[in-house]
Amino acid sequence: MPSSSTRAIYPSLRGKRILVTGGASGIGEGLVEAFVAQGARVLFCDIADKPAEALVERLSPGAAHPPLYRRCDLTDVEAVRALVVEAETALGGLDVLVNNAGNDDRHKLEDVTPSYWDDRMAVNLRHLFFAAQAAVPAMRRAGGGVILNFGSISWHLGLKEMPLYQTAKAAIEGLTRSLARDLGRDGIRVSAIVPGNVQTPRQERWYTPEGEAEIVASQCLDGRIQPADVAVLVLFLASDDARMCTGHNYFIDAGWR
Repeated sequence: MPSSSTRAIYPSLRGKRILVTGGASGIGEGLVEAFVAQGARVLFCDIADKPAEALVERLSPGAAHPPLYRRCDLTDVEAVRALVVEAETALGGLDVLVNNAGNDDRHKLEDVTPSYWDDRMAVNLRHLFFAAQAAVPAMRRAGGGVILNFGSISWHLGLKEMPLYQTAKAAIEGLTRSLARDLGRDGIRVSAIVPGNVQTPRQERWYTPEGEAEIVASQCLDGRIQPADVAVLVLFLASDDARMCTGHNYFIDAGWR
């Protein structure tokens, strides 16, 4: 990665009001750190209290606006709605919603029950819609905004042992297109981020060193994608520099095929 002194600074992000879901670790942690470094006002949610509190403690010294953490179970729609209202109140408005949270637990076709189906859709799809629905009034009051939904390379590749996760992630791209059309005249841009295999502690649970080497061999570029690589794409799409970008998928996968 480029050093912090050579990375892009987006003046339009300074002071922007940002809500990030699943921000305590992995890609989400990288997003929170990147927005805080831009001088944005950030509130993030998670259910992992200790990592979230450690992140706030790490990023707060010297920050123009220390990040705020709220615990939220995103499978609870009323809690999602309350979170968005609290974010608008705490931040003084809402400009950007980053629907990052998800869970890629492996599962086999024959083990899926109706209740597990409902649970996986709640974890990986439903909250994105209801968070966006709740955020739209605040963004209209602000004169516009940005919604960024996290998809996944997995369904594009057809990876094994995650049929429900891939179903949800495929649906997110359809949701993104629909919201972009419905909200564009309100000045609200909606795009999807499609990460490849990002090197996080969670992903390292699923892959051996040999498996990671196979992923890199399938990429066009050498090296492992880092959360900070994903964050720089998100910063651009959230900034005013991307004012004409909406309704599409933006891949950050090192050319994984």
